[in-house]
Amino acid sequence: MKLMPVLLSASFAALCGFAISLHSTDQNWPEYNGDGARSHYSALNQITKDNVGQLRVAWTYASGGADTVRNRTQMQCNPIVIDGILYGVSAGTQAFALNAANGGEIWKTTISDNGGTTSRGVTYWSDGKEKRIFWGAGKWIYALNAVDGSLITTFGENGRIDLKRGIDRPGADDYVTSNTPNTVYKDLLITGARVNESETALLGDVRAYDVRTGKLVWTFRTIPAAGEFGSETWPANARRHFGGANAWAGMAVDRGRGIVYIPTGSAAYDFYGGNRPGNNLFANCLIALDAATGKRLWHYQLVHHDIWDRDPPCPPNLVTVTHQGKRIDAVVQVTKQGYVFVLDRVTGKPLFPVRETSFDFPAVEGEKVTPTQPVPTLPIPFTRQAFTAKNFNSFVADRDSLVQLLANARTGSAYIPITSKMTIFYPGTDGGAQWGGAATDRAGIMYVPAKEIPVYTSLIKKESSGNTGSITGAQLYQLNCAACHGTDKTGNHDGSYPSLANLEKRLKPAQIEAILKNGRGMMPSFTHISEAERKTIISYLTNQESEGSITTISKTRVPYQHTGYNRWYDRNGYPISQPPWGTLTAIDLNTGRRKWQVPLGEYKELTAKGIPPTGTDNYGGPLVTASGLIFIAGSRDEQFRAFDKETGKILWQTALPAAGYASASTYSVNGRQYVVIACGGGKLNTKSGDKYLAFALP
Repeated sequence: MKLMPVLLSASFAALCGFAISLHSTDQNWPEYNGDGARSHYSALNQITKDNVGQLRVAWTYASGGADTVRNRTQMQCNPIVIDGILYGVSAGTQAFALNAANGGEIWKTTISDNGGTTSRGVTYWSDGKEKRIFWGAGKWIYALNAVDGSLITTFGENGRIDLKRGIDRPGADDYVTSNTPNTVYKDLLITGARVNESETALLGDVRAYDVRTGKLVWTFRTIPAAGEFGSETWPANARRHFGGANAWAGMAVDRGRGIVYIPTGSAAYDFYGGNRPGNNLFANCLIALDAATGKRLWHYQLVHHDIWDRDPPCPPNLVTVTHQGKRIDAVVQVTKQGYVFVLDRVTGKPLFPVRETSFDFPAVEGEKVTPTQPVPTLPIPFTRQAFTAKNFNSFVADRDSLVQLLANARTGSAYIPITSKMTIFYPGTDGGAQWGGAATDRAGIMYVPAKEIPVYTSLIKKESSGNTGSITGAQLYQLNCAACHGTDKTGNHDGSYPSLANLEKRLKPAQIEAILKNGRGMMPSFTHISEAERKTIISYLTNQESEGSITTISKTRVPYQHTGYNRWYDRNGYPISQPPWGTLTAIDLNTGRRKWQVPLGEYKELTAKGIPPTGTDNYGGPLVTASGLIFIAGSRDEQFRAFDKETGKILWQTALPAAGYASASTYSVNGRQYVVIACGGGKLNTKSGDKYLAFALP
């Protein structure tokens, strides 16, 4: 293992002098999404509605590591800025520091043990003397000296924490990574993680570590141990048999009250829960913990017994609203389904009524669906909730055949259990809202990007679900890979899951083996299957499989597999649903009423035909400023836009070198305001890039 130190640029000495002369008008972007409230908000107001049209590129930084051949790399990083220094993560998953005024590189890591990560940024801590950067890469959290990027070897084990330690269970795989920045409370680093979404997932415990030593301070078990609160919502010995319920999306923290707010993921396996009857606390919850001790203060479950992968996708927002004439500190969680839950920050009680609503649909054999799901009465959903034949767009190709296909599908409602029939998710499996989350301003208005593209899937019986059996490479592929990469190896339409056809022309067997063992980007590792199974899959993928098969011992207790995350496009490459396909919505959290909704993104060739802007699939979050602007990229058309936050009108836009599937940051240095965005592309069939662009007024 190579641990580096770093590359230190010649501009470092000059930067030190620069840092000393900072003006009082400087303002930081000190943590993920701007602050502990995850507001995406800045009080800066130099860039206004009147002058935003004058924005120009102030500097560009090529971070390195982009895959410009297969276009598989991404940058989802929301960079932070502390006292004139910008910290971020490259396309090649290396942490770096820049002079925030000119983009000059100060240091950049060369860590090789960073596989299986698409990073959303770093975390900063300082006691006024020491300055540290914490950064998740691979299964590790690294502690770096913020001044020069070197490892702090007194932290953890030679400068890092092994995230797998303490969350293992029988039959689990090795995949774990902390790709969303951690949360600092005093001298604690509070950590969630991404784990596999299959039945081999590790446990999803939330943990807090000492920022100086890396020593574990407390653990909150999201799947309770026997006798603990919530254990009755699981079968016996749940921590031995189930994983997931993990805090992958990030957290918000009220440092004045000492409360950390944590959204949790689905229990694994995502799409079948017959082996885990019950509501499955604390999966799919918003949990309030005492940040110092990890003690549960309250929880609110957003989805009971989730079998739809409908876990909350982003950190909550902490905001103060006027409700029934009183000022109330609230915590607000947006969801993939398009719901907005507005809760009292201290008690967890909803400010607007939430109805336990019946969704009575038959499920596959063995499934035990909960009879109701919580649905807020206000705010109204920011996405449409049902897809039927009347929702096909007016220019969809092959309408008659699509209508016939839909007639035989299960559709028209939220929370329809997946069966062997084609089942429609609307909005799709990843939103609605997605990991970029929402912004809130001081007036209690929320701005949330979303997408409305139907996704279809089904459940099929696994070919091998006994204890032992003879199995071929083709069968192993169907069991382990087809759900993402397609039954025919062609991936999905928008490129989120790439084609593996003719893989032998792009990758050598050893390279495929390394990806299966270590994971890459958003793909987990496959260490839970044997080496013989991996080699048999590789032989199948490289068209070298013999007629024989291998004997394998099945670890599965789930009898079904789903047939993929299939975003529904027509043969011309457009979503089959009525636009808008991507939106930006303003919601007044004081009243629960929508202020406005506009399309986010466009297909220029459709606009040229006279079709109003349709919006596009999108990833990444908004930035809102005190001067009344919303900055957001995210759309597949590779544009960066500024909207009027009062009306939703576009005031400025510019083309990026690659799509900005990330959230923008803003800061000031020497009195000059900058807006910076990571341009990583690589999703939705768009090209990958490695550049960070900072914009400022002339």
